[in-house]
Amino acid sequence: MSTRPTALVTGARGGIGRASAVALAHAGFDLALVDLQVDDALQATLQAVTGLGSKAVALAGDIAAIERHEALIDAAEAAIGPLSCLVNNAGVSVASRGDLLEVSPESYDRCQRVNTRGTFFLTQAFARRLLAYKPTGVHRCIVTVTSSNVQAVSVLRGEYGISKAGLSMASRLFAVRLADEGIGVYEVQPGLIATEMTAPSKARYDAEIERGLTAIKRWGTPEDVATVITTMASGGLPYTVGQAVPVDGGLLIPKF
Repeated sequence: MSTRPTALVTGARGGIGRASAVALAHAGFDLALVDLQVDDALQATLQAVTGLGSKAVALAGDIAAIERHEALIDAAEAAIGPLSCLVNNAGVSVASRGDLLEVSPESYDRCQRVNTRGTFFLTQAFARRLLAYKPTGVHRCIVTVTSSNVQAVSVLRGEYGISKAGLSMASRLFAVRLADEGIGVYEVQPGLIATEMTAPSKARYDAEIERGLTAIKRWGTPEDVATVITTMASGGLPYTVGQAVPVDGGLLIPKF
C-alpha cells in the first residue's frame, strides 16, 4: 500500500461530499469520488481536488446496488491505489415531508435501502478489503455521516430518522469489530447544514436559529463538517472507538 492516504468518498458531487473531498485533498489524500453518475457537478469536484495536487478519479456508483460494491472498490483502487479510508456520505432524504401516519412503504424502503442497507454493506466490503492488506502506517478508517436526527425526533420525516438511527448503530458495531484491527470507525452527526438538501427548509429554520434553536446562531456549512471528517480521517482522534461528533452549532444540547 502507498504511504500516501487514499479515500473513497460517496455522494461527492456537492455539499458535504464535495467539501470533504476538497478538505481531504488539502490534507494530502488521493481520492475516488463516487456519485450516481459522472455529471458536471462530480467533474467539478474532480477538478477541484486534482487542482490541489491529488490523484483522483470520478466514478458512477449507486450504494444501494450492493452487488456492485466490490467492483466499485476495484475501480477506485485501480485508479488511485489501495484505499485507506471510506467516507460514507451518500444518502437520501424523504421524498416529501408529511404526517408520520401517512408514510408509505415505498418512501420508508427507499431510505432504508440507501441510507442503512447500502451503507452497511459498502462498509462491510470496505472493511474486508482493508483487512486483506498489511498495515503500512497510514491511518485506516471509516467515517460515516449520519444526522442530528439520530437523536432529535422529526415527525415530518420519520423514515429518514429511522434509517439514520440504524446507520448510527451500524457505525458503532463496526467500530467495536474493527478496533483491535487498528481501524478507526467514526460517526459525524450534522445538524442544520446549508446544502441543496436543506434549501427547501431555509426560511423556516432561519427564524428558528435566530430564536436560539442553535447556540451558534448561523447555519453550518459543508466545510464545517468536512473539517471534522478530515480530522477523523487523518488520525486526529486517537484512542477513540465509534466516536460520534455532532456538528450542529449546539442544536442537540438541552437548553432552557
